Parts: sequence; C-alpha cells; structure tokens
Amino acid sequence: MADTMIRGMAANKQVRFFACNSTDTVEKARITHHTSPVVTNALGRLLTGGVLMGAMCKNDTDKLTLRIQCQGPISGMLVTADANGHVKGYVSEPEVMLPANDVAKAVDLGVLSVIKDIGLKEPYVGDTHLVSGEIAEDLTYYFATSDQIPSSVALGVLFNDDTSVANAGGFIIQLMPFTEEAVIGQLEKNLAEFSTVTKVLDEGKTPEEMLQMLLAGMDPVITEQSPCEFRCDCSK
Repeated sequence: MADTMIRGMAANKQVRFFACNSTDTVEKARITHHTSPVVTNALGRLLTGGVLMGAMCKNDTDKLTLRIQCQGPISGMLVTADANGHVKGYVSEPEVMLPANDVAKAVDLGVLSVIKDIGLKEPYVGDTHLVSGEIAEDLTYYFATSDQIPSSVALGVLFNDDTSVANAGGFIIQLMPFTEEAVIGQLEKNLAEFSTVTKVLDEGKTPEEMLQMLLAGMDPVITEQSPCEFRCDCSK
C-alpha cells in the first residue's frame, strides 16, 4: 500500500487532525543514506513529522523545514516538506550504533528549529529546546510554546529482522481555542486507550482506521487524502 496522508476535523470542527502511513518514505530514506537502525528511527520520525506539518501549509509553494542540532552522536538532522506530501531529509551521522529504540540517547539535548517559508521576504523561524529527544514529544512542546496550540503528537518506526522498515507513521491532533471540556475529556480517554502507532499499523490498520480509534465518539470527517513520499530534488 502506497504511503498516504489524511487530514480533517472532528467534534464539530473543535479538533483538527493529521495522520499518515510513511513506511515507504522512511525505507527510501534508510536506503538512500545507509542509516543504522537507531538513525533510521530518529530520521524516520522527523520525516513523518515533516509530512504531517507540511500538510498544514496553506499554499502549494510553501515549504517547511525541521532542523535539529543536538549533542547526541547523531549530531543533527534536517527535513524539508511541502504541502503536497513530498519530504526529504538527511542526518549528519548516519551510522550511529545504539539500540534501535534508543532515539533519545542518539539525539540527546539540543535545539529544534521550525522554519516556514511562505513566500515572504524572510522565512519564519521558531526555536525550542529539545525536551526529550524522542521527536514526537519535542514537536508537542514546540506546538505548545511557539504556536500556543495544545497538541498530541505520536510518531513511530518498526523494523523487520533484516533492519528494513516494517512500518512507520504518525499523527498530530490539535485542539481549537473554543474546544469544549467534554471534547477534551473524550480525547484524553481515547489517547489513554490507544496503544502505539507502530502496533496499530502492524495490525494492518490504515491511517483512517487509526483516526477512528483516536477520535471515537467525536465524528471525525476526512477533508483531504493524498499520497506522500520521499522525494529529493537535489542534484548529486
């Protein structure tokens, strides 16, 4: 199944959501950059986050860049995405040897920069400290501090025995300023009962089915569905 990104609203437009299956996208990045499992995991999460945040761009010409500069052995990562599901990225040190799930140790402390190029004279740059190095938590912190939007972000990468990517994906759920307490309570309940992105994808569920679980009782409506892929327009 080709990688897919969906977006939409729920609870009478009090909640907006983005979700994607990015398995092929992350696998292509792994092959392109010859990354070790822990680096594939870290870069894969950031690429998935880039796809989801790129979908927030309003115009086809807008570009979003996520840059991590960190003290961990990965040293740094850079991901650029657009509004059409295209994403590319690289990592400074692709062959870090740590357990595949030890992303926080590979990244460690540092700074996350979100750069939005929306056609103005200068791009908008928002910097926040990395709070855990787990990527999803760092993006959640960015939304809360820089954009003042309460958000739930989950990103994940699962491996086959040969270290190729079995599945990858993620979601971002955000509350609008007028969200009612009852809606917040229902969402918190659903999130508490949700396992993990990789487990749900491993069960064969689609991004749509994943959102049906996360937004149960909230009448989610998908407003857009589109393919996403790793696409680099750089020359050698």
